[in-house]
Amino acid sequence: MFKYELMFIVKPDLEEANIKKVGEDMKALVEANEAKVLEFKEMGQRELAYDIKGYKNGYYFLIVIEANNAKAIDEFSRVSLINENIIRHLVVKTDE
Repeated sequence: MFKYELMFIVKPDLEEANIKKVGEDMKALVEANEAKVLEFKEMGQRELAYDIKGYKNGYYFLIVIEANNAKAIDEFSRVSLINENIIRHLVVKTDE
């Protein structure tokens, strides 16, 4: 099994319930694609180092997963790119 950290930033101008729904939807997405969620963190709203798509702040989420294959990672990246509420995402493979 490989361990990954998936981080994504949600638009700050959404209602709080919608922000949390985006986070839960992304968590459910990786679970549905054969990955085991080890940790799910809402890191809250933070100031960005530079403007991203016109936003100075963003709501951060971190999901730590274990996966046997890249299916969950590929689907996470694909959905993150087309989801208009996610302004940035990052996938990091951690060393065991």
